[in-house]
Amino acid sequence: MSRSLRRGSIAALAALAIASLSSCAAGNTPATLQIKPDNAAATLGTDVRLNNIVVVTGDESSGEHTGPANVTVNISNSGPEALELQSITVAGSAPAAFTDDKGAPLTSISIPAGGAVLLGGPGNPTAKVASVTVNVGGYVATSFTFKNHDKVETEAQVSPNKDLYKGFGPTAPAAVPSKAATPATTPTAGTTAPVAGATTPAAPATGTSSAPASPAVPAAH
Repeated sequence: MSRSLRRGSIAALAALAIASLSSCAAGNTPATLQIKPDNAAATLGTDVRLNNIVVVTGDESSGEHTGPANVTVNISNSGPEALELQSITVAGSAPAAFTDDKGAPLTSISIPAGGAVLLGGPGNPTAKVASVTVNVGGYVATSFTFKNHDKVETEAQVSPNKDLYKGFGPTAPAAVPSKAATPATTPTAGTTAPVAGATTPAAPATGTSSAPASPAVPAAH
C-alpha cells in the first residue's frame, strides 16, 4: 500500500472515531434523553445559584392539583452585594406571597452577600402561591424575578407534602372556635321562678295575730 493510501486510511479512521465520540456525548446528555434532574437548579450570572427548586402541593400522591402551593428553593449569593428576590410565579400564576419565619408578610426576600437563604420548611421564610394547577410528580415552569430586573426561568419539580418535603406544603389556617353562648340561669330545684307581672304579697305587720277574734259576750240584766 502506498504512503498516500495509508495516510488516507488513518485520516478516515480518525474521523470515524471523532464522530462516534461526538455522537455518544450528545446522546447521553439530559437534553437529548429528555431526562430532567430530580431537583431543578439554575444560575444567574456567576454569583447566584438557585438549588433544589420544588413546588410543594398538598398531600396528594399523584394527579392534578389545583389550589395553593409553596415554592421551596435554596438561593446562594457569592457576590459582593446583597440580592433581593421580588417575585416568584408558577405556571403564569399571580406572584407568590412572601412571609417571614413568623408568618409576617414580606415585600421581598433578601439574600446577603456571601450567604444563602432557604425558602420553605419550618423556621424559614415561605413563598406561597394562592392557586395554581400542576401535575404532582411532574414539572412546571417557574420564574424568579430580582430587584435589578434579572429573571431566572426554569422548570421545577412538583412534589406532594410528604416524605422529604413534609412540612413544606401550604397549610390551611386553623379554624377559630366560635364564641360559646352564655347559658341561661337555671332555677334551683324546689324553687319556683317568679311569673312576669305577678305581684309579690306583702309580709304581715309585726305583732299582729293570725288567730280569729273572740265573739262579743252579751251584758247581764
